[in-house]
Amino acid sequence: MQNKLFLPRHNAVLQALMMLAAVVLIFWAVNTPAVVGVSASKRELPVYCVQQDEKIVALSFDAAWGNEDTQTLIDILEQYGVNTTFFVVGDWADRYPESVQALAEAGNEVMNHSSSHAHFSTLSTNEINADISACNDKIEAITGARPTLFRCPYGEYDDHVIKAVNALGMTAVQWDVDSLDWKGISADQITRRVLDRVQPGSIVLFHNAAEHTPEALPKILESLLSDGYRVVPVSQILLDGDCFIDSTGRQCRR
Repeated sequence: MQNKLFLPRHNAVLQALMMLAAVVLIFWAVNTPAVVGVSASKRELPVYCVQQDEKIVALSFDAAWGNEDTQTLIDILEQYGVNTTFFVVGDWADRYPESVQALAEAGNEVMNHSSSHAHFSTLSTNEINADISACNDKIEAITGARPTLFRCPYGEYDDHVIKAVNALGMTAVQWDVDSLDWKGISADQITRRVLDRVQPGSIVLFHNAAEHTPEALPKILESLLSDGYRVVPVSQILLDGDCFIDSTGRQCRR
């Protein structure tokens, strides 16, 4: 009798151990770095920053609403002998074509920030293509140069958005230093945020209509230049040749 009772119990224990081993194996497979790495490598990402050994930084401004400070920003940049990149919404270009022209004539890059500042992750690929192309057409008609860089409205994107941008032969650009000037914080706070976070290869985000950006910009430029940084438009910080974007959005050399 004892042997007959032992066998079923023994089988039950073996089954339980096998199930436990299977669970452990699945957990390991899902969480092992190799598997996570493969999954992460499939993500489509914009460029957040760039692998750079020298002290070089790109400043960028998004232009989507007001225009009262654009000329002031142009004048400040000219004063310090610096050019930057302005990501312009097509609707903004329609309202302020003279400012778009002034930006380009001063040597700044005018790039694409969408036609109407829509939420791109809700759009189809065809809608994305049409929106970006419409903005490119407007900017090219004013400046004579067709944009090669794109910044997603609201900083929102997913894989299909970045794939659509890449398919158009453009580069999607994000940022790794957010000035938060759009929150209405003080000039000192803007300055501290930027200077505390900037590093070689950084892309900094400002806005052309933020309340305290014109006040903060001179001190930021003075500090960067005195610290040995070269301040350039975004296209000049990007890498040429064989490169890739890692899982953090950093553009790197192979």
